[in-house]
Amino acid sequence: MYQNALVNETSLYLKQHAKNPVQWRAWSKSVFEEAKRDNKLVLVSIGYSACHWCHVMEKECFEDEEVAVLMNKHFLCIKVDREERPDVDMVYMTAVQLMTQRGGWPLNCFTLANGKPIYGGTYFPKQQWINVLHSLVHAHETNPDQVNEYAEKLTDGVTQSELISLPVAVITKESEKLHELVVRWARSWDLMEGGTTKAPKFPLPSNYLFLLRYGFFYDHSKTKNFVRLTLEKLARGGIYDQVGGGFARYAVDMLWKVPHFEKMLYDNAQLLELFAEGYIHFQSEEFKRVLTQTVNWLESEMLDSSGSFYSAVDADSEGEEGKFYCWGREDYHFLDKSAKELILDYFSVNSFGYWEEEKYIPLRRESDKEMAKKLGLNLEAFYLKLDDALSAIYQKRKERVAPVTDKKSLTSWNAMLIKGLLTTYRAIRDDNCLVLARKIGKWIREYQIKQGVIYRNYTEGKSSIPGFLEDYAFTIEAFIELYQVSAELEWLSCAKELCEDAVIKFQHSKSKMCYFSAEDDTLITRKMEIHDNVIPSTNAVMAMNFFKLGTYFKLEEWISTSQQMVANIYDGMEQYGSGYSHWANVLLLQLRGINEVHVNDSELTREEIVSNCSWGELIAYHRTIPISMNYKEKGVFVCGNGSCSASIQNIQELKNQLK
Repeated sequence: MYQNALVNETSLYLKQHAKNPVQWRAWSKSVFEEAKRDNKLVLVSIGYSACHWCHVMEKECFEDEEVAVLMNKHFLCIKVDREERPDVDMVYMTAVQLMTQRGGWPLNCFTLANGKPIYGGTYFPKQQWINVLHSLVHAHETNPDQVNEYAEKLTDGVTQSELISLPVAVITKESEKLHELVVRWARSWDLMEGGTTKAPKFPLPSNYLFLLRYGFFYDHSKTKNFVRLTLEKLARGGIYDQVGGGFARYAVDMLWKVPHFEKMLYDNAQLLELFAEGYIHFQSEEFKRVLTQTVNWLESEMLDSSGSFYSAVDADSEGEEGKFYCWGREDYHFLDKSAKELILDYFSVNSFGYWEEEKYIPLRRESDKEMAKKLGLNLEAFYLKLDDALSAIYQKRKERVAPVTDKKSLTSWNAMLIKGLLTTYRAIRDDNCLVLARKIGKWIREYQIKQGVIYRNYTEGKSSIPGFLEDYAFTIEAFIELYQVSAELEWLSCAKELCEDAVIKFQHSKSKMCYFSAEDDTLITRKMEIHDNVIPSTNAVMAMNFFKLGTYFKLEEWISTSQQMVANIYDGMEQYGSGYSHWANVLLLQLRGINEVHVNDSELTREEIVSNCSWGELIAYHRTIPISMNYKEKGVFVCGNGSCSASIQNIQELKNQLK
């Protein structure tokens, strides 16, 4: 039995490779020092525990003795968990994308002993991998000057990618920019199935949050209808776990039918926020069920005893992708006749729901109202009948071998979940969502913030890895929201302190943009994250944080910082709406202005006020906030653009004033 240095790591992904014959090392400066001493190339191989194709390449290549002998002889081999070290992933993903115009995981990037990249790609089958290894060894030995020259040019490209070092002049921003962005973006909307007109389809919640807000702020019916369609198709598709709740990472087809079955916390955290805002606007019972089912799944299967939530659930079980989630037609034999007939129809156990090898993916083509009408039931009676059947199926599924759960907790992903839970609380007034969100917040403050530093990772009771901009940005955002919902001042005070720390650690003094990582001599360059991906741009999140905290604490410097950051990307953002959607959220808020909802001993309850305020309002509780205005009257006051309303005494008045 083989064993390498990864056996002592805490990362599940690294441990999965600890018994490979490849002599893997964890990321460290010492590996590159050894490579310099021995004049060897370095392989930086990056993935994550729930990654299906990472498992495939491991089986085909890294568990193979022939391949391992070649790798061990000529290379120093580093394994990186991209979820623990997104900074490393960002650098080498950029390098591979510059070389190949594509990226993904597993990510395999070969570097010189100084860490500068020379070649890379994603998944390689065995023989192609062997050919690559031989070619690189030959090039390194016979043309070292040419290889070094290429590495220098490629590193320059990596450094310059998404780098904004000079500020752009701040100009008056126009709503026309957002209108043009949406018009251009709409050309790629799938108006039949929702999402984009190409596969694979990723949910990308930040995209649809902006479009939802834009649609309602400007009363744009096409945009509103498109977002609603997309949410309905997501809720009914195979990408959603119809039995247990929660979303898979993406669908491989145009119909949201066949998912890449892994479940990621960051996706589900953001999708909670999206469906909660969707429910607020559309009042769809299907959206509400998505919220309650997903929260139930998170609490029952992803919650750690510390109050934090785990990172991911694998796509595979028993060596087969999706086996845990799929059903054969006869697998429902344990249901009584009536329930079985309902489920076979409801879950499309027919030619549409068929996947492969007599397996069907549970998914829906009809709305719940349509299904209830077919059965001659009202919606409430239909749900009672359906939930009895779903409960039986869920219990039966628990007898199967479940996919592995990656039980590390990441600060930024948990902070995103705080936001998702609190938006769900606003939408459906489920007190448990507030309880869970506060527990995560306490976990971050008690375990992950030490001596002024946020730590990123928490595994087996230990906090590790100083945090990146992502961890600071989403934690600040979450703590602002926790204050607004709970009226507990410590959350807002901590958000301000963390923002001050982020300025010192990450901010570029001239452009006001932020680097993703603090100074680190193990990386060949510091990157800035400008574009949205599956997670919103951390710079855009910080721009929103600066704007909100600057408003709360009357800090003009932070408000102007937010304006400057948007100005830096303003020219051209309309050409790539999907990549600038969170920036568009910031711009939308800057254009419409923040409504400050000042609460001064009001007879309205906190719950009433919170549930009627949207993402663009800031709530200030005058018993707690240190910058409160001196009101002589009691009540709620809506302030903005230099003036405040008269005292508001009831919810309808508040709704009218916010409109």
